Amino acid sequence: MSDGLMISFFIAIIAIGAGILFLMMHGRKSGRQLDVNKYRTQWLGIERQLQRDQESSYHLAILNADKLLDLALRQSGTKGKTMGERMKASQAAWTNANAVWSAHKIRNQIAHEPEVRVSYDDARRSLSSFKQGLKDLGAI
Repeated sequence: MSDGLMISFFIAIIAIGAGILFLMMHGRKSGRQLDVNKYRTQWLGIERQLQRDQESSYHLAILNADKLLDLALRQSGTKGKTMGERMKASQAAWTNANAVWSAHKIRNQIAHEPEVRVSYDDARRSLSSFKQGLKDLGAI
């Protein structure tokens, strides 16, 4: 094999490899395209729900933010039967997976512990974590 043919062969292999790598990374990162306008509109509604002196609004905003994140996970094609499984599958996509998990745990307390008390600051922090999770998924 001539030197020119050998160089062309290696360039072709590198180009094909780079193309495959690009497709793998792009597919893993973005999954299905999400309707950003729909998610932004829903997110703004959730942020408006939070009222400083109404503790029930803290609970409602957190529950709705968690539902919106789960919807984004499902619509982006994230695998998993439960939200927890989908969250585990998406951890690498989040800039702060621990914050998203903490927000989800607060949601679980609200859903399963009738006497749970959530402060306004905790609610704001949870919403901020959900918002960043949605940004990281490309939903907002």
